[in-house]
Amino acid sequence: MNIRTLLPVLLLLVLMGCTKDADQPKDDWTYDPTPYLLDYPDAFPIMQVNADNPMTEEGVNLGRRLYYDPLLHPTGQHACATCHIQEMAFTSSGSVLPHINLGWNKSFLWNGKITGTMEDIMRFEVEDFFQADMSRLEADSLYPRLYYEAFGSPHITSTYTAKALAQFFRTLISSNARYDEAFSPGSGEFPTEEEQNGYDIFFTEKGDCFHCHGGILFTDNGFHNNGLDVDPSTEGRSLVTGNPNDLGKFKSPTLRNIALTGPYMHDGRYETLEEVIDFYSEGLKLSPTIDPLMKQAHLGGIHLTTKEKSDLIAFLHTLTDTTFTTNPALGSPF
Repeated sequence: MNIRTLLPVLLLLVLMGCTKDADQPKDDWTYDPTPYLLDYPDAFPIMQVNADNPMTEEGVNLGRRLYYDPLLHPTGQHACATCHIQEMAFTSSGSVLPHINLGWNKSFLWNGKITGTMEDIMRFEVEDFFQADMSRLEADSLYPRLYYEAFGSPHITSTYTAKALAQFFRTLISSNARYDEAFSPGSGEFPTEEEQNGYDIFFTEKGDCFHCHGGILFTDNGFHNNGLDVDPSTEGRSLVTGNPNDLGKFKSPTLRNIALTGPYMHDGRYETLEEVIDFYSEGLKLSPTIDPLMKQAHLGGIHLTTKEKSDLIAFLHTLTDTTFTTNPALGSPF
């Protein structure tokens, strides 16, 4: 075999050797993932976890690190946690939906642009929203090992990154508010008179809140035109569906930790809970796509008294979960 014939063979062997070395973990790396047990009350629905992305300690820890690491962003200046601040129940402004109990969601973003699993929305965030450059993570001294320990491969891909973030997101569970004690049978805790009155307003036609924000998750995870505008913007659900009947419809956010997640509405137009309650009391606007659940829209609102407004806000404050906003396991690992 002459040298011209031999060169391509030698080159192929070199390339194969490089690929093999890149595929192999370091000698001291181990892949022995530890199952992660999600902890939430029996009253909560069962959270579905993808069979191809089982929860592990290693996967959750990797996802948590990625959540707080600006290295995920092409400029290195922003992380998920830049806009989703733990002390504010993982939000920062009205247009930023809080990362609370999203493990029970099947549609994401204010207009539901992404539907499916947590892995689907995380892949969108990684590839489209952040446009993350995986080579930045590959060049890091720690990440290849963390990916191997979580997924059994030293290769850093957007798929593995989305899976790790999805695992961490499923741990962002808020279930330990005063509401969960004061209004749980046999808990030994009791609501105040104002809180009880607010509860009664919330869960009856008086306040009409429970239709969109009922249940233990305090959201139906649906899309509604709640009477914000006479001429609804096309920025709502209709942008996704193309259906004019969806004009002005936006996702119902959870009301858990609502006292911490202002300003409110998809555009942050209301700074305080008091302004929100005033809107539902006297500021509803009729439009062609107003939700049928807004039964008092033709009257301009539900017309609460000053005392009823105060009691309703007292109840909403019982949904604040300080263990969620201070839990170090959900905080920055840096």
